Amino acid sequence: MNSSTFSTINPATGRQVETFSFFTPTETEAALMRAERGYRTYRKLSVHQRARSLSDLAATLRENKAPLARLITTEMGKILAEAEAEVEKCAREADWYAEHGPQMLADAPAPTGSVDAYVSYLPLGPILAIMPWNFPIWQLTRMALPTLLAGNVVLVKHSPNTQGSSLEFERLMREAGFPEGVFQNLILKTEDVVDVINDPRVRGASVTGSVRAGSAVASEAGRVIKKTVMELGGSDAFIVCEDADIPGAVAAGIKGRFSNAGQVCLAAKRFILVGNIADEFEELFVEAARAIRVGDPMDPAMRMGPMARIDLRDSLHRQVEGSVAKGASVLCGGKPMEGDGAFYMPTVLGGVAEGMPAFDEETFGPVAAMTRVPDVDAAIVAANASQFGLSGNLWTSDVALARKIARDLDTGGVFINGVTASDPRVPVGGVKNSGYGRELSHFGAHAFVNAQTVWIENS
Repeated sequence: MNSSTFSTINPATGRQVETFSFFTPTETEAALMRAERGYRTYRKLSVHQRARSLSDLAATLRENKAPLARLITTEMGKILAEAEAEVEKCAREADWYAEHGPQMLADAPAPTGSVDAYVSYLPLGPILAIMPWNFPIWQLTRMALPTLLAGNVVLVKHSPNTQGSSLEFERLMREAGFPEGVFQNLILKTEDVVDVINDPRVRGASVTGSVRAGSAVASEAGRVIKKTVMELGGSDAFIVCEDADIPGAVAAGIKGRFSNAGQVCLAAKRFILVGNIADEFEELFVEAARAIRVGDPMDPAMRMGPMARIDLRDSLHRQVEGSVAKGASVLCGGKPMEGDGAFYMPTVLGGVAEGMPAFDEETFGPVAAMTRVPDVDAAIVAANASQFGLSGNLWTSDVALARKIARDLDTGGVFINGVTASDPRVPVGGVKNSGYGRELSHFGAHAFVNAQTVWIENS
């Protein structure tokens, strides 16, 4: 294999899955030309026609759920049930935008009194999406469906380790009836992305990924005056108050932290325990974490598979070791599992504080960090003491108080007595180093549009 090719690796076995070739400049130019031609035609379709295509996509995804889920699991290791749920979630999003999207993109009368004026939401053109591997299909649809509904076309640079999933989704888009050039997968080296951003035919970019990747793309796009949306890292706080339903909070915390082997941006990572409930919460949480069955993600008896890559597992382990070196304690797990694959033990760290990697950095894997605080005010301070601000959880029986606390949390979302979730009915996105802009709901539909004012003078 040479520098023009790469292979995907099954993280459960360490075996090679498939080899791909990076695009040549000629292939990239051909894709850009297809995008430009596709946009000229696609933008002329009514929003109702585009919505019908989303309905067809929802049906196509459901018809292909089983093989697509197996491909996701093979490439990045999530258990098969989670992969199937991901595909269904994408289908539900397509259905939702098909039903509600046309209203979001209809001309909006302006409140100008006697003057006839309105705002039209017009597409911009080809939009570049740079997507991660942890939800290979959901990340695509979360960005692409509202963007396509608005009449744009989408070019995707996906992660190398989930290239097969991205190509299969491109095929399903065509099967669902989307025209040529409307959704394309670009197999690019990282250094070739700059040329695509700078191409005058490309009108914006959306990144879901690391702070480093987001910063690089935002800088380059800003230099050529192109709009960007950034959904970057997260280290969500999970605050448990003294009056909380502790068993319920534990169950939610286990689900939120260890789903997808902990490889979720919008997920509880820092558990902030208030007052005298800390002992009970930690005891129940550790017991539940130890009970998680880890193994072959194709085995329906397993509840957690491997991490997506060996290098990611090793990086996570360095964060654990660095936290322990600074005073954290390992309550369970704390090391890679023996044998083939990128498996890591479900891990709980106690005594985590600022200055430790498990508190200061994003731990993108099955590691839960426990931090004890004396009261709610201290919990708010600890929650906000992060470079990230994606989402957060708050557990308390006093919902009125929770609403007030939510306004003091510097995050893009707060989930009270529940698990953080992304849902097309509400926006998702963050503040601080978690990025800017919003996806989903009407915010996602308007992320890449020209809000054009039309003003008609009465004679």
